[in-house]
Amino acid sequence: MGQIPSPKSVTPEDEYIHVRYRDPEEFDQIRTPEWADEVSDSVSAGSEVRMGKRGDDWVVQSVLVKKNVGEEKAREQAEKIIRKIES
Repeated sequence: MGQIPSPKSVTPEDEYIHVRYRDPEEFDQIRTPEWADEVSDSVSAGSEVRMGKRGDDWVVQSVLVKKNVGEEKAREQAEKIIRKIES
């Protein structure tokens, strides 16, 4: 895969802190596959990964980390998750 992107935004939402890496408009489809959820849970319990499809490739669009960890920790955990998936 290519270079791991930096977060474009880190936004607190209802139950999660939404760490967005790529604009959702870039993708044909966005899904939360079970295998990616398992990877994210291995780093941060209860987190989710939204994967976007461009052509034949699936890449991380955003990572949602439980809000109770705080914004700084959510950013760190999201980076670990995207590295595990895209490296």
